[in-house]
Amino acid sequence: MRDVLPEEARRWRLVEDRLRDCLLASAYEEIHLPLLEATELFSRGVGEATDIVEKEMYSLLDRDGDSMTLRPEGTAGCVRAMLQRGLLYNQTQRVFYAGDMFRYERPQKGRYRQFYQLGAETFGFPGPDIEAELIYLGAQFWEALGIAEHVRLEINNLGTVTERQAFKDALVAYLTPHSDVLDVDSQRRLQTNPLRILDSKDAATQDLLHDAPELTQFLGPESTEHFDGLRATLDALEVPYTVNARLVRGLDYYTHTVFEWITDSLGAQGTVCAGGRYNGLVELLGGKATPGAGFALGLERVLLLHEAVSQEDVNLQISTAADVYVCVLDQQFHPWCLDLARKLRAALPGIRIRTHAGAGKLKNQLRRADQCGVRIALMIGADEMSAGTVTVKYLRGEAEQQTLTLEQAANALRGYFKIGP
Repeated sequence: MRDVLPEEARRWRLVEDRLRDCLLASAYEEIHLPLLEATELFSRGVGEATDIVEKEMYSLLDRDGDSMTLRPEGTAGCVRAMLQRGLLYNQTQRVFYAGDMFRYERPQKGRYRQFYQLGAETFGFPGPDIEAELIYLGAQFWEALGIAEHVRLEINNLGTVTERQAFKDALVAYLTPHSDVLDVDSQRRLQTNPLRILDSKDAATQDLLHDAPELTQFLGPESTEHFDGLRATLDALEVPYTVNARLVRGLDYYTHTVFEWITDSLGAQGTVCAGGRYNGLVELLGGKATPGAGFALGLERVLLLHEAVSQEDVNLQISTAADVYVCVLDQQFHPWCLDLARKLRAALPGIRIRTHAGAGKLKNQLRRADQCGVRIALMIGADEMSAGTVTVKYLRGEAEQQTLTLEQAANALRGYFKIGP
């Protein structure tokens, strides 16, 4: 767990705002979910045998002895909220959320035990068209951030629950006689979550998998047609992708389509966004059978990628601490300066105005304003107070200092910062 300091927070805000803009432009509605949920929600929804539930959750007992867990992911909580509020009955929904998640796993670059995730979920859409929309949203994210050339798409078809179970049984039957060759994690997963063995990075395990059964052998016509429909849409949209037969994702609730957006520009741990379809999850959590699909991205990974490959100067997009600095030449004028700043903020939306605090000479106040990246300083002394004026000093460029009325000063700032018509 870590701190996000102001310099990084500026990039954070820029990236998150652009992602939100893409979602809002596609008519996805924002929801807010609690940080703490009943542990059972995740053990049922995510899966008892997943790494998240087995090893990574932060759980505690409340005063009533009930087990509660800091959310390790957003989908289960989103489904719970939709069900409790009656938002899935004869309705379709497109929603998104953003916030902190918690997993007790080995920290890596861009991966922390407290991490920030943005997710989108859809309900009531059974066809591959919604999966194509979700994937295409991802493509729009990368375009908006200027990193599209550094992200690639992998997709796979897991089929129905029955088809996946048949494949799982065949995989276990194949691997069990060779279990001594498997790495330690894969040996554990052989009896609990065998599909995750396909994700193993161990060379000996991967060699053994070369002759293993393949999921495509167990897929029926409907699953194949569904996946073909998705591929046809992605082809029409000219979204390049690779079919990765070993892409299974780590959560039990996925069915049919799964996908990952991956980068090769951040080292070995390259997934920046992942998702898929989860048709059985709503029913598993107590609702009526409802098709669902969604994705989530880790903002820290996207931030690292944006910083590494984007040509964009964040400080030009999101300036530093303030645009305008109000200097206070005498502490007795401080209330008037605060009120001046309030009036200017109301007249100039989007302009950030900081009022000096802590007394000090004018020279030191101007130095502090310059250190903050401020472009204009406003000075109020006895003469300005008596005349109801303000002195405008331009800290960038060669414009002359001016003493103006409040209305004139607002107009000067409006022209300088190009606000309004």
